[in-house]
Amino acid sequence: MPITDAHVGRSYPATQPYRVSREKIAEFAAALGDDNPAYAGDAPQAPPTFAAVLAAQAWGGLFADPELDLQLARTIHADQRFAWTRPLCAGDEVIATLTIDKVRARANTAFITVSVALDTTAGSPS
Repeated sequence: MPITDAHVGRSYPATQPYRVSREKIAEFAAALGDDNPAYAGDAPQAPPTFAAVLAAQAWGGLFADPELDLQLARTIHADQRFAWTRPLCAGDEVIATLTIDKVRARANTAFITVSVALDTTAGSPS
């Protein structure tokens, strides 16, 4: 069964905890070419878009759902937005939970809006 608006509100199980490390923050900042001092030192915070690393892990549940028959090879990523409560920091253990927010069908094409919530394993939002 292809995805329809009946799937709106479906959430997938949270990802395994991901430990944000100084090394991963440094790698990400280097890939961006961003030498902001906040991303270095003993207690660095992650660049804001580091959240995409964690959100990408949550996409697995959506694409693994056999009922939806979605395939990454047939997917176009059109838009992405972030909203933060606080920066991700080295030492945070974070889980990501994906929810289908909106589905619009146009002919043989489905436009799907999802959100991914990031929370620490201690229960605070990120």
